Amino acid sequence: MALIYVTVLCLVALVSSVELDVKDQPSVIRAGRTYASRNYTSILSVPNGEKFGNWMWSELCPEKFYATGFSLRIEPNQYGSDDTALNGIRLFCVQNEDRRFIYSVESHTGHFGEWTDPQWCPSGTLSSFQLRVEPHQGIFGDDTAANNVRFRCSSNPTLEGRGMTWGEYGAWSSDCRNGGICGIQTKMELYQGGLDDSSLNDVRFHCCTHTQK
Repeated sequence: MALIYVTVLCLVALVSSVELDVKDQPSVIRAGRTYASRNYTSILSVPNGEKFGNWMWSELCPEKFYATGFSLRIEPNQYGSDDTALNGIRLFCVQNEDRRFIYSVESHTGHFGEWTDPQWCPSGTLSSFQLRVEPHQGIFGDDTAANNVRFRCSSNPTLEGRGMTWGEYGAWSSDCRNGGICGIQTKMELYQGGLDDSSLNDVRFHCCTHTQK
């Protein structure tokens, strides 16, 4: 009887622990275009994006939220089949660096690959970026366009995504000061249906300043 009682107590403790862990997990809400009307101060861009596709819709973090982390959708090397490399960029927006409640924004993403684990600024916000792009490979080549991205945090560390290595990094964008990156817009080549896909070709980010009291 004592053994049964001890076993029950252990199970109750285990269940309580699991419930606590689940409760403590951050809540991530897909913002989509809900906050697209948010005011922003500038748009950050780089000169080395590729030419295929069209600029898609913008997605912005809610008011007083800023991007402090990101994840990439990456298709790995296809070894002779059609490569697309970088298919999407997802930003994670928080308020006052509190990661218990998170909004995500990503604009349009491609069909291929999986999302990498999030990477976070140790403090501060994402403030500028650099894009790794493989230039156009010619009419018979396999275009991948954008392959990877680096972000600089306002606290100074640089975070490099877990993307592919084709192409080169171009120049850094201008810096988002007194605030941080608060939105994203992607340039995407839509699915080509068996032809050469390049997926994400270029990206630009919205910059928001802190609201003055």
